[in-house]
Amino acid sequence: MATKSSELFRGAKDILPHHLGVFPFGLVFGVLAIASGLSPLEAILMSSIVFGGASQIVFVQLWSAGVPPFIVGTSVSIVNLRHVLYSASLSQYIKNLPLVWRLILAYFLTDQTYANGLNHYRSNQLSKYDHYYFLGSGLALWSGWQIATIFGVLGATIIPSEWSLTFAISLTFIAIVAPMIKRFSDVAACITTGILAIILQPLPWKLWLIAAGFGGILIGWFINYLMKEGKNK
Repeated sequence: MATKSSELFRGAKDILPHHLGVFPFGLVFGVLAIASGLSPLEAILMSSIVFGGASQIVFVQLWSAGVPPFIVGTSVSIVNLRHVLYSASLSQYIKNLPLVWRLILAYFLTDQTYANGLNHYRSNQLSKYDHYYFLGSGLALWSGWQIATIFGVLGATIIPSEWSLTFAISLTFIAIVAPMIKRFSDVAACITTGILAIILQPLPWKLWLIAAGFGGILIGWFINYLMKEGKNK
């Protein structure tokens, strides 16, 4: 019998494998934040308040380059627009929760918690305490991200550049996406997104990220629609 505490701990346990990618990701942010001129406290508070790995990386890179604050804020917002897609995908599962709960879960919505939560909601192990599962995942990932940031801040002057920790960012997203690719439409969506991401690189303010995402979604939906229509005939 599922309980609030059991779902909370199950969510925390299921998110643990993602820490293998999140920890070096957090190290990278801590190092870059200090290099960009942020104080250790500012870097740590950003991880605590914003809690958005990719957008935090974009922020410190633009900030260190002296980009005007308006452009920095706009670029960070555009990078985080992918969370709108995540929210739309999960809305069917949490729409009946009170507003307070939805706001809490929205704060913990990241690439990793989305992937973990979606896999859970699509499984046959659902209960009336599924929001505690998502909360457990979010709390565990949030804690790991803070620890990683602190280590990055403390090790900013001693971590050698030869470690190439930035490569961990790409590995993190590959690890998130790969297990979810199960259908031909998923493969087509990924290939389309990858091609568009390369072609649209010249777009300003990192708009290529959103445009490539929408392009992949449209192709995936269209192929899935054609396959369903073929089965119905």
